Amino acid sequence: MNDQTTKHPEIWLIRHGETEWSLSGQHTGRTDIPLTENGRRQAEALRPVLAQQPFDRVLCSPLTRAQDTCRLAGLGAQMELEPRLLEWNYGIYEGRKTQDIRQETPGWSVWDSPMPEGEDVAAIQRRAESLIGHLLTLDGRIALFAHAHILRVLAGCWMADDARLGAHLVLGTASISKLGFERDERAITQWNALHH
Repeated sequence: MNDQTTKHPEIWLIRHGETEWSLSGQHTGRTDIPLTENGRRQAEALRPVLAQQPFDRVLCSPLTRAQDTCRLAGLGAQMELEPRLLEWNYGIYEGRKTQDIRQETPGWSVWDSPMPEGEDVAAIQRRAESLIGHLLTLDGRIALFAHAHILRVLAGCWMADDARLGAHLVLGTASISKLGFERDERAITQWNALHH
């Protein structure tokens, strides 16, 4: 049986390199913070891995840390900015650490707590689902350069239409993960591979 609908995209999730706030554990949503020198080295270490295969599309968050990672990793010439890849909007919790927020709000979690002046989990899930819908119309190998939480949300929505599953997926800086298919079921085919 030859079914043309079995052709699926292969989606590479590439988290940006280290920043001062990723190092300290501060929630870094829309603050446009640069890569550290170590973060730049991490991004450059991606170059030989990504050079081993062609990419049909390269989509990138508009934030500098993602764009710089894309350029340093060797895919800047193909980069298309994609606003749906912006990091979670943490609202009043921007720049704060979870343990500090929990001193005021015990049990607080980005995954199930209100996010005043930002995006709650339902809002970021809608954004991720919109992007997934677009990705499913594309063919070939697609690189997404973005941020920890939005990439974890994308993976949760890819697997089971549930952003909250991202809570169980650790994602290091300058890591590579892959979303694809097992037969016709959406699946994670690689997670949190580090090359630095």
